[in-house]
Amino acid sequence: MTAPMLQAALAALRGGGVVAYPTEGVWGVGCDPRNAAAVAKVIALKQRDWHKGLILLAADFEMLRPFVTVPSAAALAQAQATWPGPVTWVFPAGPACLPLVRGEHPSIAVRVTAHPLAAALSRAFGAPVVSTSANLAGHPAALTAADVRAQLGSGVDAIVDGPLGGLKGPTAIRDIATGDYIRRPAGN
Repeated sequence: MTAPMLQAALAALRGGGVVAYPTEGVWGVGCDPRNAAAVAKVIALKQRDWHKGLILLAADFEMLRPFVTVPSAAALAQAQATWPGPVTWVFPAGPACLPLVRGEHPSIAVRVTAHPLAAALSRAFGAPVVSTSANLAGHPAALTAADVRAQLGSGVDAIVDGPLGGLKGPTAIRDIATGDYIRRPAGN
């Protein structure tokens, strides 16, 4: 990621804009999860039902701590054993989690990413970013920056261009309370 690319992405995040970036298996689109207007933009851009909720992606767990409630030390250890990495965990929502981010759920999906560009974006921003697939609802996931532009066009304020990680699809999603899979890992 070039310095100008990172600066453009940070300016977009800080200004309430929408940023697209590669993740472990598909391109993500996101914003500042503390900015309700920015979250609403992401939902409208994707034409996504707000009830579904979104994922938060971060460079480290401490950035996610205000957005989640940790049910137990053992549960947290279970999640941290998979991080940084391509496993998203659903935690009870914490006090900083906006209703638009969690949707109709009392919980929030979070991931500490191992993808170098996504982690660098979060680290430079100093906070997690919303992470949802960079495509229109019901359409195939974007696998390139060109796919993002084709589906989301001018609704994206900045693109952090780079390669995807090694997954062949979206990350697994697991429930922190039970360890059960909500979404199985993509076939790799």
